[in-house]
Amino acid sequence: MSRIEACFNVLGDMQRKALLPYITAGDPEPAQTLALLHILAEAGADLIELGVPFSDPMADGPVIQRASERALQHHVRLRDVLSCVAQFRASNTTVPIVLMGYLNPVEVMGYEAFADAAQEAGVDGVLTVDLPPEEGHELIAALTARHVDPIFLIAPTTTEQRIDQICRQARGFIYYVSLKGVTGAGGVDEAAVARNIARIRRYTKLPICVGFGIKDAAAAARMAAFADGVVVGSALVARIEQCLNDKESPETPIAALVGGMRQAIDSGCIERATVTSGANYRSAGNKKD
Repeated sequence: MSRIEACFNVLGDMQRKALLPYITAGDPEPAQTLALLHILAEAGADLIELGVPFSDPMADGPVIQRASERALQHHVRLRDVLSCVAQFRASNTTVPIVLMGYLNPVEVMGYEAFADAAQEAGVDGVLTVDLPPEEGHELIAALTARHVDPIFLIAPTTTEQRIDQICRQARGFIYYVSLKGVTGAGGVDEAAVARNIARIRRYTKLPICVGFGIKDAAAAARMAAFADGVVVGSALVARIEQCLNDKESPETPIAALVGGMRQAIDSGCIERATVTSGANYRSAGNKKD
């Protein structure tokens, strides 16, 4: 059983939803990434997405693009990201780490070499944004053989046929993109997200996590009402950028932001569990005192 599967099993038993914060490795400084990973874990992250800096990120909005640019100015490369994960694993063996990035750096390293390095570092999942599952057989096989979960995106425009195909190849969880746009964009139609998640559930038993449009704790809690997990990226990266501009350490603001989202998601889960329990109690023919 992978760390990701084990994590979602525990959350399911506790009737809790996953919080998956995202940061870009090397932003704002390479030396701060390890500390931020620990901050995220301590603040309530169930899994962590760690972005691999790339010069041409097609799915990322301006906020995360600037984070990649800052990291690349510090010469952060894929091997540096893997090294950071290995350092994190030296003291944290429970919180899953998912690398999110683009295919070019992986191809440069080589699929087998990358899969070996990811497994050795303690990476649990890999989301390669620009690798369609139809063309990903070699990398998928290399990762799966080393018990690293290949994660895939499903968009609002994805057809039924492709949803089926993606779900057959994915491991760990499904990442549902909440809107037609890049990370950090606005205008999320929550009713449409709920309908599409229900549609995806017809094809998979994997957890479904939602990202790309979640800006604050209230939005995270609303999305958690119908998803198994919530991915928050641009809001965190924007806070890091603000701290950089203000010449402040990002650690305390990031902890507060993630902690607030954790509390909001958990409060919503408790409320929904209470409502469900009450409905079950009344449906059994019982009455309140």
